Amino acid sequence: MNELALEEKNQSVINEVLESIKNLKKLAKKNETKCFLSNETDSLDCYIEIHAGAGGTESQDWAEMLRRMYLKWSDIKNFKSELISEHKGEEAGIKSSTIKIEGDYVFGWLKAESGIHRLVRISPFDSGARRHTSFASIWIYPVVDENIEIEINEKDLRIDTYRSSGAGGQHVNTTDSAVRITHLPSKIVVQCQNERSQHKNKDTCMNMLKARLYDFELKKKEQESQTVESSKSEIGWGHQIRSYVLHPYRMVKDNRTNFESSNPDKVLDGEIDDFLESSLYKVK
Repeated sequence: MNELALEEKNQSVINEVLESIKNLKKLAKKNETKCFLSNETDSLDCYIEIHAGAGGTESQDWAEMLRRMYLKWSDIKNFKSELISEHKGEEAGIKSSTIKIEGDYVFGWLKAESGIHRLVRISPFDSGARRHTSFASIWIYPVVDENIEIEINEKDLRIDTYRSSGAGGQHVNTTDSAVRITHLPSKIVVQCQNERSQHKNKDTCMNMLKARLYDFELKKKEQESQTVESSKSEIGWGHQIRSYVLHPYRMVKDNRTNFESSNPDKVLDGEIDDFLESSLYKVK
């Protein structure tokens, strides 16, 4: 068609052919990516745990920025997201947060995001306008398929209830509906406060615990170098997987793949597919 269009100098057909080639390249890329999402857990939904590093308000604000980034990414992909639990900082930001994202191959896409994320910027909380470096940790694990049976002994659990924090006024929860479950043998802790009912929060916690234990066992089976404990290493220097620099220059760089972007604003607005793809190919 292109050769005929060139002979007849038919620009509209030439444009149509070029558009078809672009679409074909996109389709080929999409199918190529699917080849890298072939592990048994890749098709599952996922939980994202975010924890602020040392540094108080500065790191807590960074943790909230990362949570926003993943929620924005979820919106762009038309996935469903849900806030499971959250602990706010005293002045700003969050100390920790757990969100659940549901969609096609969510865990496969995000699994390589686990690790320490580093931010360098002029602090909006520093009256001297000095440059600060902040850290936050991300932990991704799959939502367990209901067909997978995981046995948990009640004697291995410590279940705590506490009052859920709210927005104030009528939204404050006046009962101890929030639930925290500690699995004593593995030291895994999960918590949920997004439901009004303690029973529902406990159910969500048990599902999260099953997911964590399943992921923990998968890591052992696969003999991966990054186990649950190593991924929860000190949230600081030398451990970061990605750096987001807003000053003195502007760049986001993945330290594992060396992929980088000169537009951190777009990245923090959820446009992280290029980073996810480069990590996906590297992991495989």
